[in-house]
Amino acid sequence: MSYDPPRPAGRLLLTPEDKEAPARTRRLRRLGLGERPEPALDAFADRLAELTGAPYAMVNFPDAEGQFLAGLHTPAGGSAARGGKPELGRRLPREYGYCPHVVVRRKALVLEDVGDYPRFAGNPVVDEYGIRSYLGAPLIDTTGMVLGTVCVAALAPRTWGKAGLETIKATAADLVVRLETRAAPP
Repeated sequence: MSYDPPRPAGRLLLTPEDKEAPARTRRLRRLGLGERPEPALDAFADRLAELTGAPYAMVNFPDAEGQFLAGLHTPAGGSAARGGKPELGRRLPREYGYCPHVVVRRKALVLEDVGDYPRFAGNPVVDEYGIRSYLGAPLIDTTGMVLGTVCVAALAPRTWGKAGLETIKATAADLVVRLETRAAPP
């Protein structure tokens, strides 16, 4: 058994290594995903935000280069609605946010208050966008590949509870079926 010394982490943030990224990128390209915004995925994110009451909702397809938010819902009302923080864009570096953890873990992640977790509290999305709460689930297709995530985030700590966890997992399962069905030959 080998020992890998810890990498310098600055504020304890350690983004996990994603060994499946190259294969995921190929799978996403075969499905026609991960390279451009998708109106249907934006609508999906809008419904997810409404369902959970979260100001942010995303369908995220990470690849070897970073993360791409093919579906995105952000707060209305400009920077005032975000506490003066900048608008979230479609592309993010890999170390931003919590979706890379969901992808590598292959299971849902609930962070009711990211400040309660030193590993997650130093994430750049906390300082740059004001994210304080996160709920996400993996999009696992029928081949067993994690295509990405569906997630919601809030600007204040939030109790997602069992209902929130069940909702995010169910919406992820529903979306995977839709993505694979749309890519199936007629």
